[in-house]
Amino acid sequence: MNDMNSTPVRKIVHVDMDAFYASVEQRDNPELRGKPIAVGGSAARGVVAAASYEARVFGVHSAMPSVTAKRKCPELIFVPPRFDVYKAVSQQIREIFAEYTSMIEPLSLDEAYLDVTQNLKGMEIATEIATEIRARIKQVTGLNASAGISYNKFLAKMASDLNKPNGQAVITPKNGPAFVAALPVKKFHGVGPATAEKMHRLGIDTGADLKAKTLEFLVEHFGKSGPYFHGIARGIDERQVKPNRVRKSVGAEDTFSRDVHAYEPAREGLRPLIEKVWGYCEANEIGAKTVTLKVKYADFTQITRSKTVVVPLPAITDLEDIIGVLLAPIFPPRKGIRLLGVTLSSLERRAPVAEPQLRLAL
Repeated sequence: MNDMNSTPVRKIVHVDMDAFYASVEQRDNPELRGKPIAVGGSAARGVVAAASYEARVFGVHSAMPSVTAKRKCPELIFVPPRFDVYKAVSQQIREIFAEYTSMIEPLSLDEAYLDVTQNLKGMEIATEIATEIRARIKQVTGLNASAGISYNKFLAKMASDLNKPNGQAVITPKNGPAFVAALPVKKFHGVGPATAEKMHRLGIDTGADLKAKTLEFLVEHFGKSGPYFHGIARGIDERQVKPNRVRKSVGAEDTFSRDVHAYEPAREGLRPLIEKVWGYCEANEIGAKTVTLKVKYADFTQITRSKTVVVPLPAITDLEDIIGVLLAPIFPPRKGIRLLGVTLSSLERRAPVAEPQLRLAL
């Protein structure tokens, strides 16, 4: 048990909306309910930004080429994204979180960490808070949310995936280390495909394998991520929930299932990445002035191209335009493109401007 001087166990809730973009579209158009839908472009070189659970049954998922998605699910219905609507719904959800705690750290428009150790309702049990929040979200927006509850951010995030959709799970301090030990490293939050591949080459397939490696070994092979991996392998994650956090940068990248050689498929492949980083900025009311495009070729060599503007980008279309400008000169590429990434930096808090004025400014 905790002694007098120890820190009380934190209560962290990770709330994650279920198939958010697709669920909003099904909510607003009754004809789409119960049907497999993909938010994104249906063109030959389009990419799926989000898929409904009915589509996921067929193996359709975000970042998948639309052609592949259509082949897997011939009945798939494509719906163009409506970013303004998703942002408005996200704001409604954020207001519900604020009824319970001011310690809110959004990760994107559809997920956030909440620290409810001390909460505005004086509720003792975090699982009850998560249940109430999910019920309030359903009542206000008509949408389902899942939640994970634990004593740190890493385990709360992992727990929110356990009973999706429309469910929640708790990982207690007693169960945390055993849960991590059995988990494949490719399922760890913070371990992308490239890192998982590297871990497999080093004989690390599960949390137990990761725990068996020394801190020195992990720092040698994974640099500044080494201490994080060393901690989470033991169920330890000291990261705080940081409200109003302005990171130095936010990025997303994706490795293609097949090397890309033409401009249009590359441009479409970037679309979900653009939406992901923009969604983070929107959820946190942050503006970005520097855009960086990362290109990794089939031979694993890579280049970056950046552009900085004077004032933060006002709309996602501006980000798309800059990415287009950075991408175009790379074609035709000297080799096939294996991976593309988008990073936003020079981030700053947006000045509070009334929504109508914002729209006029666009």
